[in-house]
Amino acid sequence: MANRKTPNTSSKPFLERWARFSHRRKWFVIGGWVVVLIGLIFAANTMGGAYDNSFKLPGSESQAGFDLLAERFPARSGDSADVVFEAPGGIRQPDIQARIEKLLADAQALPGVVAVESPFGQQPGMISQDGTIARASVIFDKRANEVDLEVAKELVTLVDAAAGNGLRTETGGDIIFMTEQPEFGSEAIGLLAAMVILFIAFGSLIAMGLPIGAALFGIGSAFAVIALAANALSFPEWTGAFVGMIGIGVGIDYALLVVTRFREGLHHGRTVEDAVVLAVTTAGRSVIFAGVVVTIAFFGLYAMGIPFLAAAGTSAAISVAIAVLVSLFLMPAMLSMVGKRVDSLKVPFLHSTEGVDPKSGWYRMAKAIQRRPLPYALAAVAVLLTIASPTLAMDLGFTDAGNGREELHTRRAYDLLAKGFGPGYNGPLMVVVENGAGVQGDATRIQESIAKGEGAIAGDVAFVSSPILNPDGDTAIVIVYPSTSPQDPGTKQLVHDLRDDVLPPLVKGTNTQALVAGGNAAFIDIGDQIGSRMPLLFVGVIGLSFILLMTVFRSVLVALKAAIMNLLSISAAYGVLVAVFQFGWGANLLGIEKGPIEVFLPMMMFAILFGLSMDYEVFLISRIREEYVRTGDNATAVAHGLAATARVITAAAAIMIAVFLAFVLGPERFVKEMGIGLATAIFVDATIVRLVLVPATMELLGNANWWLPGWLDRLLPHLNVEGVSDHNMPQVAGSPAGGAK
Repeated sequence: MANRKTPNTSSKPFLERWARFSHRRKWFVIGGWVVVLIGLIFAANTMGGAYDNSFKLPGSESQAGFDLLAERFPARSGDSADVVFEAPGGIRQPDIQARIEKLLADAQALPGVVAVESPFGQQPGMISQDGTIARASVIFDKRANEVDLEVAKELVTLVDAAAGNGLRTETGGDIIFMTEQPEFGSEAIGLLAAMVILFIAFGSLIAMGLPIGAALFGIGSAFAVIALAANALSFPEWTGAFVGMIGIGVGIDYALLVVTRFREGLHHGRTVEDAVVLAVTTAGRSVIFAGVVVTIAFFGLYAMGIPFLAAAGTSAAISVAIAVLVSLFLMPAMLSMVGKRVDSLKVPFLHSTEGVDPKSGWYRMAKAIQRRPLPYALAAVAVLLTIASPTLAMDLGFTDAGNGREELHTRRAYDLLAKGFGPGYNGPLMVVVENGAGVQGDATRIQESIAKGEGAIAGDVAFVSSPILNPDGDTAIVIVYPSTSPQDPGTKQLVHDLRDDVLPPLVKGTNTQALVAGGNAAFIDIGDQIGSRMPLLFVGVIGLSFILLMTVFRSVLVALKAAIMNLLSISAAYGVLVAVFQFGWGANLLGIEKGPIEVFLPMMMFAILFGLSMDYEVFLISRIREEYVRTGDNATAVAHGLAATARVITAAAAIMIAVFLAFVLGPERFVKEMGIGLATAIFVDATIVRLVLVPATMELLGNANWWLPGWLDRLLPHLNVEGVSDHNMPQVAGSPAGGAK
């Protein structure tokens, strides 16, 4: 009897082998994932670290000043809260003064308060010239983001209770600002919107539930992994909201693509197992490439040299990586579990067939663009450049309490301080003076020199405090109040003038060092560092993504077009931000005050949007490339690729837009900036760019889309997660054997 040969399954691509294994052992796979998730949650609850509220900028002068104070003058290393009083009849009225002193005594007794500077003490400049407005400082032993919120809220309560009977009281500063940050559940709103969009897209409750379930599974796993990683990394306190936003978006996007390809296989008569294999080996490949590009973009934040931003990028990269793993290694088992019931519980008029449908509106749109590609391409570029044009006037900076809503304590305190003392009192600078042999003489000389306001700082300084010495007399603080507001360019220039021109000659030839620090100086240092390192982020992320896309799609022009078009999408988002938040167009509808664009927002948006835009690029071009290898005809490949992916890209983008726009409902200006910027970029990218500009330019370029020089083809690795190259894929007669040379 002849020996029967068993199939050599080991020669099959890994993803195919995994897909078939998941189908045949679906309950084992699902159970394994559930056990892993439970184990991660248990480990996170028992061994997880906490998010870190500390904020540091290594290598900056402001950080050096803070570190010096923490070592030599710990009582002054923390931040302070402003308490501002107004009494039309005069601050020094006996009953008014008594009430103010009682309030400040109660504030002194709060936990963490190390000192209170009273307007009736020996420090001059605490009462306005007309005697109706006074200010006090409640100094804590910690930085603002480390102060116990309950203590800060208790201070607000004390200040509010002291008002009335001829006395107005307000409190402000970064410590109070922390109490005005309400928790806003935008993730829940975004998830609800995603469910509605998926139901419309699929017309089936079962199909809708699969991406939602995958995203929730991924987010739960990501939160647990990040909690464990917090033992080694310092994640900022807003990591949870950031990861939730990214995790919901990419988790649903990736699962949506896999589910769509699975349904397409079923609708074309494949068995459940073969449909699972099709979904994993095609859509799964796209998910891997898209995830890698997004992860590169997030890790690009390390180039900024700001630890808390690098940690935030790491947390987002973790959530993306887990979303990829869930789509590849859990979704096949979930698809096998539901099988042909994926279209169950459907609404007939919403139900649709996946794949290339020549009767669909997307197919007809693709053909219309291909008939007149040049007008469509020019029109799309003109629209994008018009939307992006305000970017040329972008003013980067830090908004302050003066841009807040008038019902906030910090805004009212800001206005009252500016009214009584001038705008610069809302952003004082600290000159930290240190000399181990004694600092009294040098600190006094520095204070007197700055107070004269000569030379480079003429007219820039409103008031300078007397030196405040530590108990050992080797460190002192001189507080400098600018004549301009914290976000005024003149304040930034004052910081640089003090550091570059004023202080160096005063300490030259001595062992004394003088450092300009304080919250305002720290913000300026952040802005300077971001500005200097932003090109590194752009070049690094764009360059690595270009190389990866060129390697994957075996095309120079596809990779180049992707980089350029992503920059157009991001620039359009920047333009909308400038128009709304800087120019004030429609600002009243959003309940905001116009002002500069937050200095770190363009950088954060670039990392997020470049990665997410690449998702849509990879989804679309992967299908076009697949059709091109199959048919050998560029025009057919573009039309079929667009028709097959337009609906899924539109649905995925709509979900992202809904998640991001939910942030616009939040109360804070920065939250609104982020929401509008991200939603605008995704909308522009998924409509004007992917559905119009990409097919138009690919039609114009024809087979040149797939041009790759022979020497470069030999140099680049042949990446293919299925274990075969394009050269060996099944092709129709006359199709190319790879990238055109």
